[in-house]
Amino acid sequence: MNIPMVIPAPTATSEMEQLLQDQSIPHLPKVGDIVQGAILSVSKNEVVMDIDGITTGVIRGRELFDESGVSTHIKTGDLAQATVLELENENGQMELSFRSAGHQQAWEELIRLRNSGEVVDVEIVDANRGGLLVRVGRVDGFLPVSQLSAEHYPRVEGGDKNRILELLQKFVGQLVRVKVIDVNEIDGKLIVSEKAAWAKEHAEIVAGYKVSDVIDGMVTGVVDFGAFVEFGDHLEGLIHISEMAWQRVENPRDIVKVGDKIQAVIIGIDGTKISLSIKRLKDDPWKTAVERYTVGQIVKGKVLKINPFGAFVELDEEIHGLAHISELSTKQIHSANEIVKEGDTREFKIISIEPESHRLGLSVKALTEPTLPTTAEGERVSDPALAGVSLAEPVEATPAIAVEPLAVETPPTPVPDQPVTESTATEPPAPSSPTA
Repeated sequence: MNIPMVIPAPTATSEMEQLLQDQSIPHLPKVGDIVQGAILSVSKNEVVMDIDGITTGVIRGRELFDESGVSTHIKTGDLAQATVLELENENGQMELSFRSAGHQQAWEELIRLRNSGEVVDVEIVDANRGGLLVRVGRVDGFLPVSQLSAEHYPRVEGGDKNRILELLQKFVGQLVRVKVIDVNEIDGKLIVSEKAAWAKEHAEIVAGYKVSDVIDGMVTGVVDFGAFVEFGDHLEGLIHISEMAWQRVENPRDIVKVGDKIQAVIIGIDGTKISLSIKRLKDDPWKTAVERYTVGQIVKGKVLKINPFGAFVELDEEIHGLAHISELSTKQIHSANEIVKEGDTREFKIISIEPESHRLGLSVKALTEPTLPTTAEGERVSDPALAGVSLAEPVEATPAIAVEPLAVETPPTPVPDQPVTESTATEPPAPSSPTA
């Protein structure tokens, strides 16, 4: 006897699970979801969109604005994305937003640009004293002055902010190539850099140079701390004030000016940052300074600058020395101006020379002081026994000589005079009587 097999009917739960697992069945989106659909109609004030055949959605008013720019030129039949604002409005349609979806897409794209390091063209829309306002897609961003390329950086004498703004405003309306370097959607912060874009695109050019290469270039800017020089294929390097000359330089403008054509040597390359030097094209004059100047020598020098601790003096075009305030007078003074003035030419005595440190000490008061002996290093000492001796080496002590004490005879103690009294006084003898 055959017993028929009974197949249990599917439960409601299992059927629902199957339906949920069936990817072919469209799911109703939630508020905040981004949906995609075909555009059914486009008018000035609204756009109607089909949502997977489930329902229709409408985008209207300010929700039509799209930061990403994707929906700007949308037309019937195009596929578009929008964010769900309401599942059903008063007309039974799903309320959608291009603005919200576009905002999210725009900032996701900015994050992608930052992470990839891609260089993009952006439009400069305005300027302020701190930099340039730019637009990346439809998102406003900022290009700080410090992130401008060397070609566009506004080098202004004295840092006049009004003049800087005037130069920056000339870029409004132009396109520049930048990299996105900082993105913060919550704060609405977008920072771009022209300098970083330039560095990426010129890295191969910079790689063609090495330290010790001599370049020919033109001075494009002079600032308090040095000068900028353009050379090669729009490369730029900095000559720091300390690399302009072997002598002390107070103002770079005394050495070079904008437009000067010069030679310099590369002394450092850090990424696309190039450091240059003029002085290293010449021999260090301090190496031969000891051949011209010696400690104790009386020389004539011109006072170049006075500061709180003394006066800088030019002995020749290459060698400058310092007369410390303590060496200007035998009396206590409060300012070097009490003894010397800038521009004065007068005599000084050399009291120390340190060629390796590029230092030379001068003195006025030593001109009238007796000449003191010096050590092997040229330092003045008050002990003649140390003349010519190097203080860097231990001085051999002179052995002590034993000296016997001298015998001294002690004089006898004097006896004090005895006072005269009646008992001790002696009267003179009486005169003898005459003989009768």
